Amino acid sequence: QSCHRPAGQRAGQEPGSRGLPEGVEYIPTRKAKNPMKPVGVAWYSLYAHTRLGYLFYQRQVKKARERYPNGHSVPQPYCFPGVKILPIPVLSNNYSYLVIDTGSNQAAVIDPSDPLAVQAAIEEEGVMLEAIFCTHKHWDHSGGNEALCQKHISCRVYGSALDAIPQLTNPLADREKVSVGCLTFEALATPGHTVGHMVYVLDGSPFGSPPCLFSGDLLFLAGCGEPFEGSPETMLASLDVAMGLGEDTLLWPGHEYALECLTFASLLELDNAALEQKLQWAVQQRQEKRSTCPSTLGEEQTYNPFVRTHRPELQEALGLWQGSGEDPDAFRARVLKEVRRRKDLYQAT
Repeated sequence: QSCHRPAGQRAGQEPGSRGLPEGVEYIPTRKAKNPMKPVGVAWYSLYAHTRLGYLFYQRQVKKARERYPNGHSVPQPYCFPGVKILPIPVLSNNYSYLVIDTGSNQAAVIDPSDPLAVQAAIEEEGVMLEAIFCTHKHWDHSGGNEALCQKHISCRVYGSALDAIPQLTNPLADREKVSVGCLTFEALATPGHTVGHMVYVLDGSPFGSPPCLFSGDLLFLAGCGEPFEGSPETMLASLDVAMGLGEDTLLWPGHEYALECLTFASLLELDNAALEQKLQWAVQQRQEKRSTCPSTLGEEQTYNPFVRTHRPELQEALGLWQGSGEDPDAFRARVLKEVRRRKDLYQAT
């Protein structure tokens, strides 16, 4: 596979013209099944805390391997001098990421959902798996931990002790750093989706690259994870942590949700040119089954409603106004809650 080096384009520079191509239906008529949709507290508890969740995950893996023998998307490896990032499309819309120190051939994987797909990538690249970084406990992000640890005896599993992450060997604290070869990852506590959710930031400075954010289910292209185990205030604080990393930071999300999220966002902000441009680009990418990651955090600020809670145009579109004496962050949390409510209604239709 050839490597693509990110050019750092902003949304306004993306290809595409105004208006959808004739005959293109960009609202999915059949969305991929997502077990983490808001289907009730009881189901979530069973999925996240019992063996039933693991059995459901195994069924997901089996069906996805049959339906997408080559993965749900065509990924594009990204290379900088000394590092290679390989997205691995798994299940029906998840991404795992193999991050390689090309000097030593040591590698880490983020959220290994399907161990067979991850192992195939490891063998094809000819690397040694030294670390698994888990963003959170949900099986579609951690289900491959055990099988990979059996295959790679020296591999360590990193994540939060607050989440019941399978095979966890090295619990991490907020802002703790881990080195894999010449790669340095920093763990950031971002609770909300789960109580122990963490994201991982690869320091790109030794390689002349921007920082790389592996965001799990905190942040997607134009979207945000469900706050299953946190309040809107908690989720807002976690999003602020991520968005504070800098506009050039590359966003590598845990799911391919771009088309659905951009379509929803376009219903909120009808006159957002950056959003319209990005939607056109995503339509083209998904028509060709191409991955839409990475974006940049700078781009996300222009079209992702979940990180635009401070923008007057979004607040007005939602019919929300800050109360007299209302704390600005409390108001932003109220905006986030309303965006989430509308997104859940959109998903249910």
